[in-house]
Amino acid sequence: MKTQAIGLSWIVVNDFKKAVKFYTDTVGLKLVEMNEEWGWAELAGYSGEGSRLGIAQSQKGDENPVKPGQNAVMTFTVDDIDKAIQHVQKQGAQLIGKVEEVPGHVKMQSIRDSEGNIIQIVQLIEETGHSDHHHCCGGH
Repeated sequence: MKTQAIGLSWIVVNDFKKAVKFYTDTVGLKLVEMNEEWGWAELAGYSGEGSRLGIAQSQKGDENPVKPGQNAVMTFTVDDIDKAIQHVQKQGAQLIGKVEEVPGHVKMQSIRDSEGNIIQIVQLIEETGHSDHHHCCGGH
């Protein structure tokens, strides 16, 4: 498996709007994308360089083991998520749940690293006419 890029890191929060306000007003990031229906936002530095921060609203009954205040999840972008999943399984990585897909945006698979941290491998899905989008809805 060859990772194309470290895509973004995302956090899970209890108060989505308050967290977006904190990271824009206090930290000084620019809101790049927001989908309140999915409880997802992406923020970036004003220079446009570097990776993005994703903010995900905690969901009731959410099976995702990432809880508010615990950690950030890094995403690693690959060309072919199915081949990447086969590779990480052969290496003994623990898959968490199944591949999730946000239609027209991304396919995601959460896994645990060798220390129990949660990461995601993702495959971007190109929409017709939208070749410059990043990720959406990191696990939500």
